[in-house]
Amino acid sequence: MGQGTRTRVLFVVEAVTLAQVVRLWTLAQALDPSLYEIHFASARFDERIFGAGGVPLRRWPIRSLAPEVVDAAVAGGKRIYERQTLAGYVEEERALLRAIRPAVVVGDLRLSLAVSAPLEKVPHVALINAYWSPHAVRDAFPLPDHPIVRVLGERIAARYFPLALPKVFAHFARPVNALRQQHGLPPVGSLPEVLLHGDATIFPDVPSLVPTAGAPPHHHYLGPVLWAPRVPLPAWWPALEADRPTAYVTMGSSGRADRLGLVLRAIVRRGFQAIVATAGRVQVPEGLPHVYVSDLIPGDAAAARASLVVCNGGSTTGYQALAAGRPVIGIASNLDQYLAMTAVEKAGAGVLLRAGSVDEAGVLAALEKVAGDPAYTRAAAGIARSFAEWDSAARFAALMADLTGTDARPAASAAVVSAGDRRPA
Repeated sequence: MGQGTRTRVLFVVEAVTLAQVVRLWTLAQALDPSLYEIHFASARFDERIFGAGGVPLRRWPIRSLAPEVVDAAVAGGKRIYERQTLAGYVEEERALLRAIRPAVVVGDLRLSLAVSAPLEKVPHVALINAYWSPHAVRDAFPLPDHPIVRVLGERIAARYFPLALPKVFAHFARPVNALRQQHGLPPVGSLPEVLLHGDATIFPDVPSLVPTAGAPPHHHYLGPVLWAPRVPLPAWWPALEADRPTAYVTMGSSGRADRLGLVLRAIVRRGFQAIVATAGRVQVPEGLPHVYVSDLIPGDAAAARASLVVCNGGSTTGYQALAAGRPVIGIASNLDQYLAMTAVEKAGAGVLLRAGSVDEAGVLAALEKVAGDPAYTRAAAGIARSFAEWDSAARFAALMADLTGTDARPAASAAVVSAGDRRPA
C-alpha cells in the first residue's frame, strides 16, 4: 500500500436474510473511510439500510439464492447449496476479487469464498456465530424442525438425530469440498468447519454466553453486532400504556410468520400489550386489543420499552433483546435459531419453543413462566452487562488493522481477543 493509498476491503454477503446483510453493513461502519476503501457485494441493497447514511462504500451486485428457495430447502431438510450453484458463485467472486484487488475479503454465509479467496490469494475473514464452532462447549446439537420430526415424532427423532448428524453435516459440506478438490485445494471438513473456514474467523458473540474451548488462535470473539433500522418511532408510540406489561414481537425475515397470530392471541390473553414489527411479511389478525403494528420499528427502542421479547430465537433480535436486559421467548425453526436459543435458555435468559409444534397454550405457558419469574430478567440483565464490555466495532477495526497492516492505531481496549485465549466459565 503506497503512501496516501487507502486499504481496500471487500464485504461479500449471501443475502438470504436481513441478518447477514446488516451484520456486514454494521461492521463496515467500523472502518475509517480515510484509511479504507470499502466495497460491498450483495444480491440486494435495501435502501432502508444502505440509504441510511454511514461510511461511503461502493456497491457490487452479485447473485444469491432467493430467500424463498432457501426457506423451502430448510423446511424440507434439503441441502441448500449444490455444486453447480457454488461453482457459479466462485466464478463471479473470482472476477470480483480480480477487479477490486482487496487486501482482505469479509464474508457472511458465503461458503464459496472458501474456494474463490484462496484461489485469488486474498485473505478471507469469515463471520459466523460461535455456536456453530466444533469447539463450542455444548451438550449436543439441538433437534431442528425437520420433516422427519413430523413422521417419527419428536421423541424418536431426537434419539436418532445425534447418530445421523455427522452424515448430514458431511452431506451439506460435500459441494464445497468437491469444488476445493477440483481446484487443487484440500477439503476442510464437515459443515461447521466449512462455515468457520477462513484465514480469520470472527464470532459476533461473547464467550460468557457462547463459550468455546480449544479453539485455534485465528478464531476471535467480537461481541454482539447489533443493528436497528433508522426509522422514526411509529405514530402510535405515545398510545402505549405505561402500566400495562409489554411484549415486543417480531418473527424477523426468517421466522415462522404464520405463527404470529397465535402468539398475539396468547399475549393478549396474558394481559400484555404488543409492539409488533412484521417486516412486511404478514398481516396481523384484526380485532386484537392493545396490539400496535408497524412494518419496521427501531428494535432497540422496542426491546427497551418491553418487558420481554418474542422472536424467532435467532441472534439478531435475540441479542438485541439481551442487550436491553430483556428475556427472550424464541420460536425457533432452523438450526441456527435453535443453536442461538439453546444458548440463551441455558443462560437462564429465555425459553425455547419449537415452531413446528407450538400452539397458543404453549406460548401462554412460556409467557407465564418468563413474566412470573424475575430470574429470567436478572439473567438477561447479566448478559446485558457482559455485552456492554465488548465493543464489536472497535475489535473489528483492530483486527482489520492487524490483518492488513493498516495504521489504524486502535485503542488498547480494542485489542483483538482470540477465542483460543478464552475459557468457559
